[in-house]
Amino acid sequence: MAWKRLILFLFIFAASSEATELKINKIADLDAPWGSTFISDKELLITEKSGKIKLIELNARNVSEITHNLKILEDGQGGLLDILYKDDIVFVSYSEDHGKFKSTTSIARANLDRGELKFDNIFVAQPPIKSGYHFGSRLAVKDEFLFASVGERGQGMIAQDPTQHPGSIIRIKLDGNIPKDNPKFIDKKDWLPEIFQIGVRNPQGLTVSPFDKKVYASNHGAKGGDWFGEIKKSENYGWKILGWGGTNYSGTKIGPKWMPGYTKAIKYWVPSIATSAITIYKGNEFKEWNGQALVTSLKDMSLRKLDFSDTKNVQEEIIFQNQIGRIRDIQVHPVSGKIYFLGQDGLWLMEKN
Repeated sequence: MAWKRLILFLFIFAASSEATELKINKIADLDAPWGSTFISDKELLITEKSGKIKLIELNARNVSEITHNLKILEDGQGGLLDILYKDDIVFVSYSEDHGKFKSTTSIARANLDRGELKFDNIFVAQPPIKSGYHFGSRLAVKDEFLFASVGERGQGMIAQDPTQHPGSIIRIKLDGNIPKDNPKFIDKKDWLPEIFQIGVRNPQGLTVSPFDKKVYASNHGAKGGDWFGEIKKSENYGWKILGWGGTNYSGTKIGPKWMPGYTKAIKYWVPSIATSAITIYKGNEFKEWNGQALVTSLKDMSLRKLDFSDTKNVQEEIIFQNQIGRIRDIQVHPVSGKIYFLGQDGLWLMEKN
């Protein structure tokens, strides 16, 4: 059995060697950060769930607060959520206070100002719901379109009702106007005009690949059934008809993992890892990862790399786990390709030794 011991030694040596190539350091303390975006190669804007927007100057590691005018209801999983910068415009998603403990996933935009951001709503998910669950809510820009994930607020089958926004992926123009080639105007007359795809539960990852230009999402299942997959126009991911391999928290069955007529995800996780933010890596620091998906997780507290060049044989690798706590967001530096994470209490940098 000497050859088996040799293989085991080589496996452990290779794994530990790869691990030592990475250096992960905390560079700023934050309070429950949620979303982040580069506004230059030296500055990051970061949201904190409680409602604060922070500006971090990376070289000086200076953290300052930017005031704003958003009406946020921090309730359960809701609060100030994602943030995205594009061409001097700042977009945010948040749980908007609609009174009597009702809230909704809303999107607002403001001209970039490092002192005060004056936001105007460009999308408000209807209807407002009394729930602190499942807001989504990631943002991604593709060309002149803004994509956003809207969680189903814990309402289950609402995700199959295209006359309501919860449980859908929306697509609007950057000024809030509605694209004339959205599904409602082509093949889904009963859908709300902003809806691009339906049948999602709580998607907290959304990104546009710099390689194939497709939009990808990650989605929380229930007790199991997380997934990573492509966003497809006029299609349906099936929640809550499908369970994606998971069950209700009570242990009862939801439905099949997948069946014809519904969008099939590229990768499922059973049991759940609580998928969070994602990106398709492009950069020089980890150039061997170019084109591969990086998936962060909350419950599992891991960074996972997916080579999905062959969607019938997806290769998954855990890069690290249990080092920075629950991972909420991920950003690739636009110049260096180094990777920044939002952990549960701060901003972290990962680079090669």
